[in-house]
Amino acid sequence: MVRNAVIVDVIRTPSGRGKPGGALSDVHPVDLAAHVLRTILERSGLESTQVDDVIMGCVSQIGDQAMNIGRMAMLAAGFDETVPAVTIDRQCGSSQQAAHFAAQGVMAGAYDIVIAAGVESMSRVPLGSSRAGGSTAPGIRARYPDGLVNQGVSAELIAAKWGFTREELDAFSAESHRRAADAWARGDFASQVVPVDGVEGDETIRAGTTAEGLAGLNPAFRTDELAARFPELEWMITPGNSSPLTDAASAALIMSEEKAAELGLTPRARFHAFAVVGDDPMLMLTGPIPATRRILDRSGLAIDDLDVYEVNEAFASVPLAWQAELHADPAKLNPWGGAIALGHAVGASGTRLLGTLLAALEATGGRYGLQTMCEGGGMANATIIERL
Repeated sequence: MVRNAVIVDVIRTPSGRGKPGGALSDVHPVDLAAHVLRTILERSGLESTQVDDVIMGCVSQIGDQAMNIGRMAMLAAGFDETVPAVTIDRQCGSSQQAAHFAAQGVMAGAYDIVIAAGVESMSRVPLGSSRAGGSTAPGIRARYPDGLVNQGVSAELIAAKWGFTREELDAFSAESHRRAADAWARGDFASQVVPVDGVEGDETIRAGTTAEGLAGLNPAFRTDELAARFPELEWMITPGNSSPLTDAASAALIMSEEKAAELGLTPRARFHAFAVVGDDPMLMLTGPIPATRRILDRSGLAIDDLDVYEVNEAFASVPLAWQAELHADPAKLNPWGGAIALGHAVGASGTRLLGTLLAALEATGGRYGLQTMCEGGGMANATIIERL
């Protein structure tokens, strides 16, 4: 019999700017991740020996984030040495995939209690550093002789394909900051954000951001070589309509419905459906579109049956293309702001989105919520949860 996997708690650190001098740049990523592991255990009243596994997402697994950072963080958090941990990399969807693996393990009967988590210190371990001088494999060069491109160029290609204007991209980005600032002012994040070393709020939010102000920023990814290769591009992706480099950690406490009842814990939501897809690695960031279609088919739900959509704002063109293709209600899309304002600490973003999604469902009384995340290499995860 398949068991229900339920979410008991989801927490995250504030988002610090992922550059030297950022609010969390002095915190070692092992300690950052340990903080959310320790805190989520304390909030539930559990002993670490009751946890069957810790599954942690992290993208740049090198330097301070090497040596199975999930295990290092668990040990730094003071967990019993008998508790195992693993670190996984599905690019930006790493901790969303961690939540999938955790929930699926519970549903299959392999786990009773799991912590799915994620961490990324982009100030200390720059994005892309895990490549460490590696070269492109001959098999990839043979299949893509012109070469794949970075995510910023993919965001440009998406903007061109769907015909978005610079004004639309900047307006969406300004709205993300407005929604995030309003959510903080209402106290919407209070139950899920756990302060770190005196840092209490998201450093990445720019209250008062306007589309007019963003219009003055220069394109971030144009080079003469790329402009010659892609003459059709208008080069509209800027730091203002992209998610910022970010330092953060997040964690979700997942268990079987039976175990929660046995422990006297109240489940807040259950996992309803999962999907993961591959997509065009050149466009790269369009995966949330087929992932959403697949998960809707599997769940038997329609887009209008969902009450909140959390679609990661890696770049403004990504959720805008998703919204256009799915004919989704813009009011339900990232209602508390998205990664453009809240930050995108790539390994931690999956469980960060999960916490925001759950809290937004609880605040509005909604039943079903969708989370989907574009991922490097042309992939995407999608998750539907049901509030209990």
